Amino acid sequence: MDSTSQELPRPPVHGKYDFRSNRPRQRKSEIIKYSIIAIIIIIILSLGVTFAVLFVSFKKAKVPNFQVKSVRVSRFSVANVLTDQQKVLSADVDFFLDSDNKNRLVGVYFGNMVMETGWAGVETTFGETNVRDYVQKSKGVTTLKVSTRSEVEVKMDVKQEDMKLNLSINGDLKFFSGPFKTKRLPFIVSCNNISGVSVHAACGFKLFTNGKTPDGKPKAQTPSQTPSQTPEPRPIDGGPTADESPPSPPVESFPPVKLTIQDKFVIMDNGILQTTIAKPAGFVTGIKYNGIDNILDTLNPEDDRGYWDVVWAPPGTPGTRGNFQRIVGTEFRVIIDREDQIELSFKVAYDPATGGKTVAPMEVDQRYVMLRGVSGIYAYGIFEREAWPAFGMPNARLAFKLQRNQFKYMAIADNRQREMPVPEDRIKSRVEELIYPEAVIMTNPIEPQFKGEVDDKYQYSEESQDIRVHGWICKDPPTGFWQITPSYEFRSGGPNKQFLTSHVGPSTLAMFVSAHYSGEDLIPRFAEGEPWNHIYGPMFMYMNNMTKGQDLPLLWDDAKERMMSEVKKWPYSFPASKDFAKANERVNVTGTFFVHDKYKSKVKGPARNAFIGLGPPGEAGSWQRDSKTYQFWTRTDEHGNFTISFVRVGNYDLHGWVDGFIGDFKHTTPIDITIGQNVDVGEIVFEPPRDGPTLWEIGVPDRLAQEFFIPDPNPKYVNKLYVNHPDRFRQYGLWERYAELYPKDDLVYDVNTSDYSKDWFFAQVTRPLDGGYNGTTWSVKFNLDDVAPDATYKLRVAIASASNSEMEIRFNKQKPTPPIFTTGQLGNDNSIARHGIHGLYWLYSIDVKGIELNKGSNTLFLTQTKGSTALQGIMYDYLRLEGPPKNTN
Repeated sequence: MDSTSQELPRPPVHGKYDFRSNRPRQRKSEIIKYSIIAIIIIIILSLGVTFAVLFVSFKKAKVPNFQVKSVRVSRFSVANVLTDQQKVLSADVDFFLDSDNKNRLVGVYFGNMVMETGWAGVETTFGETNVRDYVQKSKGVTTLKVSTRSEVEVKMDVKQEDMKLNLSINGDLKFFSGPFKTKRLPFIVSCNNISGVSVHAACGFKLFTNGKTPDGKPKAQTPSQTPSQTPEPRPIDGGPTADESPPSPPVESFPPVKLTIQDKFVIMDNGILQTTIAKPAGFVTGIKYNGIDNILDTLNPEDDRGYWDVVWAPPGTPGTRGNFQRIVGTEFRVIIDREDQIELSFKVAYDPATGGKTVAPMEVDQRYVMLRGVSGIYAYGIFEREAWPAFGMPNARLAFKLQRNQFKYMAIADNRQREMPVPEDRIKSRVEELIYPEAVIMTNPIEPQFKGEVDDKYQYSEESQDIRVHGWICKDPPTGFWQITPSYEFRSGGPNKQFLTSHVGPSTLAMFVSAHYSGEDLIPRFAEGEPWNHIYGPMFMYMNNMTKGQDLPLLWDDAKERMMSEVKKWPYSFPASKDFAKANERVNVTGTFFVHDKYKSKVKGPARNAFIGLGPPGEAGSWQRDSKTYQFWTRTDEHGNFTISFVRVGNYDLHGWVDGFIGDFKHTTPIDITIGQNVDVGEIVFEPPRDGPTLWEIGVPDRLAQEFFIPDPNPKYVNKLYVNHPDRFRQYGLWERYAELYPKDDLVYDVNTSDYSKDWFFAQVTRPLDGGYNGTTWSVKFNLDDVAPDATYKLRVAIASASNSEMEIRFNKQKPTPPIFTTGQLGNDNSIARHGIHGLYWLYSIDVKGIELNKGSNTLFLTQTKGSTALQGIMYDYLRLEGPPKNTN
C-alpha cells in the first residue's frame, strides 16, 4: 500500500502530539501548576510558623513605657541682624525621649513642636519642627533625640537671663498589638520653664489610650506662660497652694537607688549622683556628680567635708563660749532600703556615766536620704535628751566644704553673688588681720583680683526668712552645689533672726542655733533632768549642671526654681522618723489681722503685709528669744487675711508685728493645736503702744536702722560686692566713720530741720580717746508751743540693736544730773561688728513729767555710757515723743 495513503493516528484530546517521537506531547502548564502548588504550600507553612511566633510574641506585648528623658537648650541667645538692625531671638533645642520597648517594632509619628518664650508679659511662638517619622527597630531601652532650631524677631529689648522657654510636642506612638495589627495612640509632651540649666527638665507626658485627647482631637497642648522673673517664694507657712509647675518625669523612668555597705563606708547611688558616708561616724566624705569625682574638698580630712557639729557649755559658762563637738556617730542603721528611697541613720548615743563633762548630754541622730530621680541628698538631725545634766547649746549646724580649686563663684541672692577668694588667700602671711579674726584685708592673695579687699564671713549673713537657697558654682564642668531650706520652722529666733550662709572655704552652712546677732538671749539652756526632742531639717543639698559655654548664672536661676518646688512640697512625706510631723498630722490657723492706732485713725484698718505667727507661750515679743521649739510664720495679704499652714500639734501664743507701728502683738487667747482641727481665730486687732498725739518722731518703725545715714566705707576696707549696693551697711569698719564725721562734738539732730537719712548716724557708737574708747551723747533739739507741767508725756524709743551698751535719758540737763531713765546693761548681739543693721528688738516707753520740759526750746540727751571697745553701741529703730492723752472719741 502506498504510504501516502495511510491514515494517521488522532492526537490525544487532552494534549498535543509530537510527530518526531510519534507520541503525545505533555503540556508545560502542568509543570507550572505543580510548581505553584508547591510554592503555595511552602508559603502557607512559613506564614503559619510566623503567625504562631507573632501571636505568641505580641500577645505578651504591652504599651511601651515611652517617657520624656530630658530637654536641653544648647543655645539660647539674642542677637542683632545687622542688615536691617533686627533683633532676633534664637534657640537650639535637643529633645530626648526614652522608650523601654518590649516590642520588636515601634513607629513614632510626630505632629508638630511648638515653642514659646516670655518676658515682661510678652509671648512669642516659635516655628514647628520638620521631624515627621521615626522607626525604632531594636529591643530594649532606646533614646530618641529630636533636634530643632527656631528663631523669631523681637520687638523690644530683652535680657537673656530673663527668658524661660516653654515647649510642647504632639504625635502618635505606633506599635504592633498583634499579628498584622498596628495601634496608633496620640501623645502629648509639655515642658515649662526650660532654661538650659538642668539635665532633667520639668516635663509632663500623656499617652491617650482611647485614641483621643480630652477634647476629642489629638492635638498638642500649649504650655502655660510663665513669668519672666522668678516669683518671690510664698511664706513657708502661708497656706497650701496648688502646684503650678508642670509634672516631672515619673520616678520609674530613672534608675533605682542602690545602697552599697562596706567595712568603713556606705555608698548611696541613684544614677545621677553617688554619695559616700563614713560608717558609723556619719561624715559625708564624697559626692560624685557630673564628671566630678568628688565635689567635697579632698584636701580636707574625711571628717571635715560634710558634717554636723555643736558648741555646748556646762552651767555657769560665761557669755556665748562653749566646747566645740563634731558629731561622730557610734551606731549605724539602714532605716529604708527600697528602689525609690534610701534613708540611713548615724547616731551618737549618750552615756550618762560621762556626766556631760566630755560631750553634750544629748543624743544626735544624723539622717541622710536619697530619692530615686532626685539630683541631691536630704539631711536632717534628730536632737533629743532625757533626764540628763544641765547644759547650754550656743551653736548647732550642718556644714559642707567643697573643692576649693573648682567652686569659686558664690551666690546667696540675686544681688549678692561674686567670685570668691580661696582659703589660701586668707593665710596669715597673705592678709592683714582686722579687729576680729573673721575679718581680714587680703594684702597678697594668690588671686590678684582680690588684693586690697576685705573678706569677712559675716558680710554674707541673711535673715532666716530669706535663707532659702545659697551655694556655689564650678565653671568647668559647669556645676552647682546648693543648699535649699524649704522651711525655717525648726530654726531658733523666728523669721528675722540672722544666720551665716556661705563663705570662703568654699563652705556652705545650715545654721540651726546660733548666738550671732542675739548673744546669750538665744542660747537654749536645759535644766537638770529636762527632756527635749527637736528635728532640724530636712535640708536639701541640690546639684545641677549645664552645657559648657552657657551663662553660669542660669545655674542660680535653676536653683531658685528648684527651691520653689521644694517649698511647695513641705512638709515632706518621705522622712521615716516618727518625730517628723507629716502633712496629715498638722493643721492650718486662719484669721484676719487689723491694726488700730486711735491717734492715726478712728477705725481699725487691715494690717497689710504684717508678720503673724505661732510661737511658744510667753510675753509679747518673747518669740524672738525662743530657741527650743518650733515657730510658724506667714505674712498677711492686703486685706489682713492670713493662713499659717502646716502647724505641728502643741500649745502656742499668736504673735505678730506690723511695719509702721511700734511694739509687739500677742493674742489674748492661747492656741491649742490638735490633729484634724483647723483653727480660725476670726478678727484680731493690734493696738500699738500709744498714750497721746505725736509731737515729733525720728525714723521708721520697722525694726531696722537701714533708713538712717550709712556712710561710705573707708577705701581701705572695701568689699567690691557692696559698692553702690542696697546693703551698703555690710561694708566693714563703718563704725569708725562716726569719729571721722564727729571728731570732737557728738551728733546733734533738730527735728524741724534735720533729715534722718542724712543727719542721723546709723549707730551710736563709741569714740576713740587716749588709746581707749569713750561713750557718746547725742542731742535731739525740738520746740514745744505749750507745756502742761502737771501732765505726763511719753517718750518711745525702739532699738534695733544693742551691743554691750547702756542708754541714759535726760531732758534739758546733761551729766552729772541723774537720768530720768536708764536701761542698765543692754544687749549682746554684736550686730554692729557683724554688719547686721539689726539684732534683737527692744522697746522702751518712758514717762516724762511736764516739769522736765520747757515751753519753747528743748533738748533730749541720749547717752550711751559704755566705752571699753570700738564695737559697743546702739542702733535705733524709731523715736517718738507723745503729748499728754487727749479725748479721741
